[in-house]
Amino acid sequence: NMFIAGIFAVAFGVVAATNRTARGAKWVALGYSLAIGNAALEFLLRQTSSPTVVGLGIFLIVLLALTFCLVGVAHHYRVAPPWVEVAAIWCFSIIAAPAIFTLPYASPLRSALYQFPYFAVQAPFALVILRSGRRQALDLLLLALQIVAALIYLSKPMIGVLAGMASAPQGYMATTYAAISQSLAAVTLVTLGLVLLLVMMRDTAAEMMARSETDALSGLLNRRGFEDRAEPALAQALRSGGPAAIVTADLDHFKVINDSFGHAAGDSAIAEFARLLREMAPDKAMVARLGGEEFAVLIVGANLAEGRAFAEAVRAAFFATPIAGIDRPVSASFGAAQLMPGDKLSELARRADTALYRAKAGGRNKVRVALNEMPLVPPPAIEISR
Repeated sequence: NMFIAGIFAVAFGVVAATNRTARGAKWVALGYSLAIGNAALEFLLRQTSSPTVVGLGIFLIVLLALTFCLVGVAHHYRVAPPWVEVAAIWCFSIIAAPAIFTLPYASPLRSALYQFPYFAVQAPFALVILRSGRRQALDLLLLALQIVAALIYLSKPMIGVLAGMASAPQGYMATTYAAISQSLAAVTLVTLGLVLLLVMMRDTAAEMMARSETDALSGLLNRRGFEDRAEPALAQALRSGGPAAIVTADLDHFKVINDSFGHAAGDSAIAEFARLLREMAPDKAMVARLGGEEFAVLIVGANLAEGRAFAEAVRAAFFATPIAGIDRPVSASFGAAQLMPGDKLSELARRADTALYRAKAGGRNKVRVALNEMPLVPPPAIEISR
C-alpha cells in the first residue's frame, strides 16, 4: 500500500504541475502522500512500546489524507468543499479519540468509533459528485466507487468480529483482519485512484479542446470551433427538413477606431459586441468570432425573417451601447441568409457575406438579407374594365 500510494501521489502531482486548471490534483496528491506515511507507521506499530501514540498518528493521518482528497475532488468538480461537515467530523474525532484509545483494542465499540470518522468523511465524496451535476460514465463510476469505499469503512467493525482481531495493537499486522483490511485498502486506493485520474485526464483534454476552439478576447468560438460544430448541425437540419439561418457581422470603420482611440478601445468594442451576440442569441445558437472584427451566428431552427430580426436587435443594441475608451457610438453591419437544399456551410456563409457587403455599401449600420431568399410578393391584381 505504501508503494501504491506513492505511485498515485506522483501521478496526481504530475497532473497538478502540468495543468494549472486541474486545481484538485494537488490536494489529491497530498492525500496520497500522507497515505505513504500511514503505511510506514503501521509497520512501525509492531516494534513500538507506545502503541497509543503511533495508533493516534495513524488514525489522524488517514483522516487528514481522506480530507485532502475530498477537498481535491470538490475543487475538480467545481463544487464548494463541505467545510461544515468536515469540521464536524474532525471535532467528533478529536473528542472521541481519548475513548477510542482507552477502550480494549479488540472491542467492537472501539472499532466502530475508530472507523466512523473515515466513513463520515468518505460519504461526502458522493454528494460532491452529485452536486456537480455531471453524469458521464466515469463520473457515475467514481460515484459508485466512493459509496462502496464508504461502506467498506462502515463494515470493518463487523469484519473484525468475524475474522478476529489481535488483543494488542502490536499484533495487528499478523491477524487475518489486517490481511483483509489491507487488501481492501489496496483495492480502494487503486480503483479510486485510477478512475479519478481518468476523470481528470478526460476533463483536461476537454478543456484543452475548448481552449483550442475558443477566441481568447471575445470568449466566442473561433473559426475552427465554429466550422467543426456548424457543418454537422447544418447536415442534420437538411436531413430533418428544418430551417436554419446564418447571420454574419462586421464592425464598421474598425481600423479607424483602432487608429483614433487605440487597440485597447478596439478590443473593448469587440468584447462588448461579442457579449451582446452571446446574450441575445437563442440558447442553441453557435456564436463565433471568425477573425478580426468579423463574426457569425448560426441559428438552427430559425428562418430568414427570424435571423433578420435577431440581427436588427443586436444592431440597435450595439449602436446604443457606450464603449470604454470611445467617445462616439460604434456600429456594425449585418448580412443574413437561410439554409437552402443542398447547402454547405461555405455556400450559406457566402450568401450572408454578399448581403453584408451590400449593408456596408449602403451606408453601414444596416441589416441586409440574401436577395434570392426574400419571399416573393405576388403582384397586385389588375382589374380590367369592360
